[in-house]
Amino acid sequence: MADQGFDVAYVAKLARLCLSEEEARLFQAQLADVFAHVDKLREVDVSGVEAAAHVVPLFNVYREDETRPWFTPEGALENAPRQANGLFIVPKVVE
Repeated sequence: MADQGFDVAYVAKLARLCLSEEEARLFQAQLADVFAHVDKLREVDVSGVEAAAHVVPLFNVYREDETRPWFTPEGALENAPRQANGLFIVPKVVE
């Protein structure tokens, strides 16, 4: 599995990345190291380990959903440079 036939130059071309030959060789060597590490990890016996999504247990901490005073529509528009009919007026950004 160490080589995987994974061609960094080919994938870089698909991603429209301009890699020099030196960069492609470097990344190919680094990727081979990653695959070698994965091969080593595959040797570990995990048959007695329970599957988990996280290493440590996670708990959601919720607070009570309480209403509180907030902006009124008038207060929200108070500092707006431009407004009309209770709405913010902003410059057009899409043509």
